[in-house]
Parts: sequence; C-alpha cells; structure tokens
Amino acid sequence: MTNNTRIASEAHSTGNLVSRIIRQISPRLAAVAAGLAALGIASGLIRYLHRSPVREAHVPGTSAWVPQLIAAVVACGLYGVARRRHDRRHGRGSGRLLLLAPLGRSAASRLTATMRQLSWRSAAALPPLVAIAYSCWRAGEQVTGGLDPNFTVNAWGGPSYLGAMACHYLDAALIIAVSAWLLNKILPPAAAAEGSAAPRPARRDRAVSH
Repeated sequence: MTNNTRIASEAHSTGNLVSRIIRQISPRLAAVAAGLAALGIASGLIRYLHRSPVREAHVPGTSAWVPQLIAAVVACGLYGVARRRHDRRHGRGSGRLLLLAPLGRSAASRLTATMRQLSWRSAAALPPLVAIAYSCWRAGEQVTGGLDPNFTVNAWGGPSYLGAMACHYLDAALIIAVSAWLLNKILPPAAAAEGSAAPRPARRDRAVSH
C-alpha cells in the first residue's frame, strides 16, 4: 500500500512538472520550429527522390568521429555548467525551462519587443536567429535526406544513417545552444520586454473648470 501511494505521488509530481513546462512553451515559437523542421523533411524527401543511382565511394577520415567526440564532451560540460547555474538560480526541480528555453514564452516576448523597432538589438539578433532557423531545417532534412546512402557516405558520423544523424543533431544542438546564449545577451531583459509589450492605459481627458 505504501509503495502504491509513493508511486502515485511520484506520478502526480511528474505530471505537475510536465504541465508547468508545457505552460511555459510559446505556441508561436514551437509552431515556427516545427514548421522549419517540416520544411527540412520535405526538402530532404525531394532530394532523396532525386537521388543518384551511382553509389559514391567512402573516403576514409571523412566521418570525423574524433572531432565529434570532442564536441560531445564539450556539450556535456556546457550542459553541466548551465544545469548548476540554473539550479542555483531557480532551485532544483523548479520546472523552469533550460534546454527548451529558446521556445519559451519569455523568449517570445523578448524577441517580439526587440523586433518591433529597428535598433542595434534587432540587427544583432538576426545572425543567431538565422543559425537557429537553419539548424531546425537541417535537423528535418537529415531525417529523409539521410535515407540516400550518398547523403551520409562521406558525412560526419557516416557512412551509416544513425551515425550521421547523431553527429548532425549534436552539431545542431550546439549551434542552437550558442545562438540562444547570444540572444539572451542581446535581447532586453524579460521584465523590460513584458513592460514594453503591455498595453498602455488610455489617457483620460480632464475637464478644466473656469
């Protein structure tokens, strides 16, 4: 009975945590990311359907597993540092976004406030935004384009489909993480963005007595 109660309590806690995370996701940013990935899947499928019947030869060394393993170690180290800072700031188990922060409502409001007017912030935000958009598209293209053996034979992580996908997704994750970090430095703070996005109260005409 005790075990059942404990399991039910853990399931309820997990459900609450997932619900808090979902509520923090911006539907608009999530839709844009999913749309870009879908475009990548479509373009990869077109490329696969027009694949060459001639198989390319594998060139030794093109798989570049050593640089990818180094990138994986760097990614794990960066995540550990980010996790510790996140837990120190918000508390362990807070449910605040970390890996999904680029899709958060806070990011959406800060981005909207920045793009409403031309400034150095809006100009500086464009390169990391393009990098994130490209990474979402490229992740989708890998799903279907990678079915073509020529697509992966000399790719990083190739010649296998799963190896190339793992390496490309690792690279995409690192590009998105670095770009999101840059955007966090470029965009205005959340409080300022929310203040600028809030509607201003209507001005009331004051009667002037003579």
